[in-house]
Amino acid sequence: MLPEAKIFAGRHTMGLAEKIAASYGIPMGNVLITDFSDGEFVPSFEETVRGHRVFLIQSTNPPADNLMELLMLCDAAKRASAKHITAVIPYFGLARQDRKDKPRVPIGAKLAANLLMAAGATRVMTMDLHADQIQGFFEVPVDHLYSSALFIKDIEAMKLDNLCIASPDMGGAKRAHAYGSKLGAEVVICYKQRKKANQIDKMTVIGDVEGMNVILVDDMVDTGGTLVKAAEMLKEKGAKSVRAYCTHGVLSGPAYDRVGGSALEELVITDTIPQTKENPKVRVISVADMFANVMKNVHHHQSISGHFIM
Repeated sequence: MLPEAKIFAGRHTMGLAEKIAASYGIPMGNVLITDFSDGEFVPSFEETVRGHRVFLIQSTNPPADNLMELLMLCDAAKRASAKHITAVIPYFGLARQDRKDKPRVPIGAKLAANLLMAAGATRVMTMDLHADQIQGFFEVPVDHLYSSALFIKDIEAMKLDNLCIASPDMGGAKRAHAYGSKLGAEVVICYKQRKKANQIDKMTVIGDVEGMNVILVDDMVDTGGTLVKAAEMLKEKGAKSVRAYCTHGVLSGPAYDRVGGSALEELVITDTIPQTKENPKVRVISVADMFANVMKNVHHHQSISGHFIM
């Protein structure tokens, strides 16, 4: 008989992990992470994992300790003779570093992939990678899930008329068209030019938004500069309302203040990254049930292809 899987988590994503375990229907595994006075830490599984499939849940956004904690959990599981080690990474950090866009820079996403495999991960499960090709950086199976299944249901429930889907940049055009096809909505693209990272020089819109209820879709929101600029421009072009759906709420620096004072009706994100602040315009949808369902299917060798559809 197949032994039941075990779920463990790093400290950063413990809240989401507990929701996933509850949805899966098994208790959280007992892992102890001890801190030394100099900031060094060591994880220890306080129960056997020999011969089991273990799911190790941790998003790897900064600080770097989050990634290091996951790597050490993988290594500990490997050395404790776990049969399968699945790194469940709701938000895969360093994903924006997927190529060399100028000389003498690293490819951080590839480095992170190498580290995870070296640490012992035999499978990786993640959501809405910044670049789909990152899956190819791994030499182990990658389950790449999409939040669109959750977001599309939420958008449909609002029953907005004159619906329009917008991408905040050219890179998200494919995502916007996928949403548009599912919702039967018009699609427009915001074209932006940057002087440097996190600073937009100018932006324009390709398409007509006059009198439309616009939904901006993206894989993440960091400082919020792009979304806020896009929302203001769309309103200037005659949009009736503007909302944004972004999978990963990085929300660094001035993001919360920007969103609060913006033309956005609301910003909808998931709980792949825990939020430490509150904002009346920010609403969080949980991905726990989706991850739990896919994890259960993986463990019982059942199909999960339905969750790969954008």
